[in-house]
Amino acid sequence: MQLIYAPASPFARKVRVLALETGLGSRLELVETAVLPVTLNERVNTANPLGKIPVLMTDDGEALFDSRVICEYLDSLHDRSKLFPADPAKRWKTLRLAALADGLMEAAVLTRYEQVARPAERRWDDWIDGQLGKVRRALRALEDDTESLQGALDVAQIGVACALGYLDFRFAELNWRNEFTRLVAFQDEFSQRESMRLTEPA
Repeated sequence: MQLIYAPASPFARKVRVLALETGLGSRLELVETAVLPVTLNERVNTANPLGKIPVLMTDDGEALFDSRVICEYLDSLHDRSKLFPADPAKRWKTLRLAALADGLMEAAVLTRYEQVARPAERRWDDWIDGQLGKVRRALRALEDDTESLQGALDVAQIGVACALGYLDFRFAELNWRNEFTRLVAFQDEFSQRESMRLTEPA
């Protein structure tokens, strides 16, 4: 299988962490690329009409996207404990937290594009503030529900850890660690996992 990805992408990191945690890391051929909303990437666009990464090319030649779909597909390929719980009592809360982490990542990535890819004279500060408002509301919701991030490893824990890692990597000026102390404790412990250390962006 081939994973088309960018090392800095938190969505791609989520896929890579899950692959490593499930013993599938060695089956992934990593194909590094870069995408921007205003720059065509024909390889990515051919595999994913939305022009987004990550994209997984399966052994059967099928292109899978987005990261949620890729993660669930990978979770179907191994015999270890599943990271997408089947038990309805656990499944829907896990998927809700995973979606919250994805939304946090999306808002942060869109803010990054606005700050870096858009010419300075065209940047929309109110729009940036709106995206960062989503980030802060997501952080508050996660801080208030850190109990749900305990216990057996699941896709929500991985998503939250990759989202917080992206904030550390790209948004140190937000100082989220000064406000959300329970999330800091979760992140500092989770970041010690080998899968996180191996996928840390530089």
